[in-house]
Amino acid sequence: MNLRNIGASAMHRIRCIAKGGFKINGPPKNGKGPMNQRNNLGTRDEASLPKPTQAGRIDACMELIVQAMKCLENNDKDCVMKLIEELIKADCHNGYAVGKKIADGVKELVHGLWLASNREEICGLLRMLKNLNVSKGWVRKALGMSTKMLNKRIAKCGIDWEGKITRNNVIKVIENMLRKMGWNEIKMCEELLRFIGVDVDEFRRYGIEPCVWLNGLELLSDLRRPYWLGMAKSDLVTWKYNGGIRLELGTTNTIDVIFFAMTLSAIKTSSLKIVWGRGVPSMKYVSEPINLSYYVYLSADARPWLIELSAGELERILNGFSDEGLAEYIAGEIDGDGTVWYKETVYVGITACKNCPKRVVLDILKEVIAERFGITGSINSERTADVLDFGGEDAVKLLRRVVKYIHHPLRRLRAELILALYDGKISKDEFTKLYEQTEYELGGPDIKHNHGLEALVRAAPQTHTHGA
Repeated sequence: MNLRNIGASAMHRIRCIAKGGFKINGPPKNGKGPMNQRNNLGTRDEASLPKPTQAGRIDACMELIVQAMKCLENNDKDCVMKLIEELIKADCHNGYAVGKKIADGVKELVHGLWLASNREEICGLLRMLKNLNVSKGWVRKALGMSTKMLNKRIAKCGIDWEGKITRNNVIKVIENMLRKMGWNEIKMCEELLRFIGVDVDEFRRYGIEPCVWLNGLELLSDLRRPYWLGMAKSDLVTWKYNGGIRLELGTTNTIDVIFFAMTLSAIKTSSLKIVWGRGVPSMKYVSEPINLSYYVYLSADARPWLIELSAGELERILNGFSDEGLAEYIAGEIDGDGTVWYKETVYVGITACKNCPKRVVLDILKEVIAERFGITGSINSERTADVLDFGGEDAVKLLRRVVKYIHHPLRRLRAELILALYDGKISKDEFTKLYEQTEYELGGPDIKHNHGLEALVRAAPQTHTHGA
C-alpha cells in the first residue's frame, strides 16, 4: 500500500468521524435544540452532557488530526510525528477524555505513519510513544499487532519498555512494603558507608551527618539543572539512540554504584546492566572486574544541553549561569571526575583525559572560576590525564561554594569534614581520626574499590526500587 492510499483511506475515516455523532456546537439536525429544563434532568443525564472544556478539547483534537492527515498525505513524516506528539500530550488518544472515535482517529494516524516509515523511523515512533508514557496495550491496538510481535519490534529497536503494570506499579508496591519493614534511603546510605568502613554513628557524634548527600536529590529530576551539564562533561555518557537519547553511568566501584543509581533514578526509573569487565594492570588483585551500568532512555528534546558543545558554546553557557548555577555545575564535575582530599592541606581536583574533547573543559573552567569567584587553580599534567587543581585556602573557598550541591557520598563526607575542621567545629586530632575512615588503600584490595556488586546486593532494596 503506498503512502497516498494510506493517507486517503485514513482521511476518509477521519472525515466520517467529523460528520457523524460528534457535532458539539449548535442544535442537532432534527431541530429540537438543547433542553432548557436542566433542573429536571437526572444526575446520570447531567453527568453525560459535554462540558465546554471537553467540547473545546474535542475540537482541538479534531483540528490536529486533520492537520496530521494532510501531512501524512504529503509524506511529511516529521510533521506527522510532531502532531501525534501534540495529540498525545493533549490526551486526544484517551477515549475516556474525548470519546472513542477521536481516540480511534489518533490510532489511525499512528498506524498510517507506521506503514509509511522505514525501520529507523519506526523505532523513532515507538521511542516517542514510550517516552510519552503511552501504554504498550494502546500501541498494540493502534498497530494491529500481537503482544509478541510488538515486543519483538521493541527489542529490535533496542528500547527498554516494560509495561507500567510490570515495572512502575510493582516497584511502588515493593518500595512501600520495604518502607513498612524499616527500609528507606537513609538506611541504604548507612548500609553502604558501614560496608566501606565508615562509622556513621561516630561522625554524628561530632555533628557531621554522613548521609547529607541525599539532600536535594529530588531537584535532579529536572535535566535543566546545571549539575547535569557538569556530569555530562565528566562521567555521564550521552548519545543519540534511535531518535532519542540514552543517558548512562557505569562503574565497578563500591560507592559509585549506589550514588549513580540514586542520581540517575531521580530522572526516571533506571535499568541496570551487569557485565564482566577487563582486568586493569594496576589492580593485580582484581582478575575480572564487574561493571555495573545504569541507563535511561529519553526523548531527543528531553535534555536542553546539546550532546556536543564547542568550547565557545560551553564558555557562554557557564558565563550565563548565576553564581549558584555555576557552583552546581562545578559540583557535577566534582561528582563525576573530581576528587576532594586532605594531605597537610586541602585539595580539590577535576580530572580530564589528555588530548580528548573533555580536556578543553579544564581550561575554560579554570578561567571562569577565577573570574567569577576569585579562586585560582592550576592545571597539572599526570601520566594519563590532566588535572585542574585547587589547593589550600582556594580549595576551602571552592568547597564552601559547592558543598551543598555535591552528592557523591564520600566526596561530600570529606568536604563536610574538612569544612568542620576549618570552622573550628572539630579538633585536628578528631579530624584525623574521622578522615582515616574515608581514605582509599592505593594498589591494594580496598573495599572501596571494585566491590560494586556486593554493595548493590547489600543496598538492593533501595537501589532497585527508588525513583519510580
